[in-house]
Amino acid sequence: MLAMTAVVAVPCRRCHTVHDLTVNVEKFVSWQAGELIQDALPELSLDERELLISGTCGACFDELFPEEDE
Repeated sequence: MLAMTAVVAVPCRRCHTVHDLTVNVEKFVSWQAGELIQDALPELSLDERELLISGTCGACFDELFPEEDE
């Protein structure tokens, strides 16, 4: 059985760049229903999952929260 996928267009709230993410529809619905995103969509990168959660792309997230030098 083939998994149904869909492309989700997610704009970054900060830079307004639209990112197209290909997701498994069933897993995406599971996340929307309350499953933890890392459990529902482990195939997505950290940046892609953050974009879905907060609407902030990886580049903008890194600008907002730079790693601190130790």
